[in-house]
Amino acid sequence: MERKIKFGKIAIVTFITILIWVWADLALDEELTVYQATIRAVNSNPKFWVSFPDTLSFPIDEMVVKGPHRRITELKKDLEKKGQFEIDFDAATEKMTKPGTHSQPLLPLLQKAKEIKRFGLKAYSCKPDTLDFKIVGIVKKTVAVQCFDENGLPLKAESIEPAQVDALVPDDVTITAKVTLNSKQIKQATEPNGINIKPYIERSTGQRDKAAETVNIKMPLEAERLRNFTIKAPTLSIALSPPMLGRIQTGEYKLEVTNLTQVLSPITIKATDEAKLAYEKQFPKMTLYIMDEDKDKTGEQTKVVVYNFPQDSLQRKEIELVGSPAIAQFKITLISSAETPKPPG
Repeated sequence: MERKIKFGKIAIVTFITILIWVWADLALDEELTVYQATIRAVNSNPKFWVSFPDTLSFPIDEMVVKGPHRRITELKKDLEKKGQFEIDFDAATEKMTKPGTHSQPLLPLLQKAKEIKRFGLKAYSCKPDTLDFKIVGIVKKTVAVQCFDENGLPLKAESIEPAQVDALVPDDVTITAKVTLNSKQIKQATEPNGINIKPYIERSTGQRDKAAETVNIKMPLEAERLRNFTIKAPTLSIALSPPMLGRIQTGEYKLEVTNLTQVLSPITIKATDEAKLAYEKQFPKMTLYIMDEDKDKTGEQTKVVVYNFPQDSLQRKEIELVGSPAIAQFKITLISSAETPKPPG
């Protein structure tokens, strides 16, 4: 009998101790304001397309979560590792499938978000108050196929067969099916058989939906893509560092390019037709950079000019200079106060 009483006392003490631990853990709940949170759209219903206004994801300016100290610590470590806290939003799961623009209270969505519950935390407040999104119906359309490189820049294919594919796309948006080729795939596409690949439709949220049909892509050989062109009457700008600009504007120094005729000689480039046309529209076509320390050098100086080739053409290796770059010769002359013209009167 005495033993039973002792066991009972032990059980009661253990139970009370556990309650104290639980109460202590709850009493030590901490608060954390998260500034790196975003909501991204996921689509479990293929008949609809969910997007956010002007952004790939919906930014949460502030989100306050509360929970035990160790859980808050886990979230902090996760934020340090990933840099951002992403929360999925599935309109179909929320039973929102009506096409149009919608505005939904944000806090209730955060309070049941699995990404927050995973940490054993609860959302208490947020800014903004509402989640704004748009639902568009998906229809089957025939769309054109377009090629891009890994940087998202368009590639001109020799042929795409078929040039159009059927895909599920938003009813109210004009869109193309994309194919992204890395450098290895581009090289493979220059071979006689080309490369077979499935195009995809890229949603506004960044999600990619592959088309059912495979296309064959052939890219032109490098030698066929680039041709020599002559750019006549090129233009030159002189870019001055702010201190140097001030010195010249006040008349303290004078800058003179002594071989301007040679610098402005026609430029020979090797480029695709598109890159050549883009460079012809570029103004200025060359730039000479003059820094403040150049004023301290005596006599005639020389510098290689910078060619302002379009950045996207350079990245795609669709334009390059033929021959050596132009070298500008220039003099920076200090004008003494005695030589500075005095204002009339």
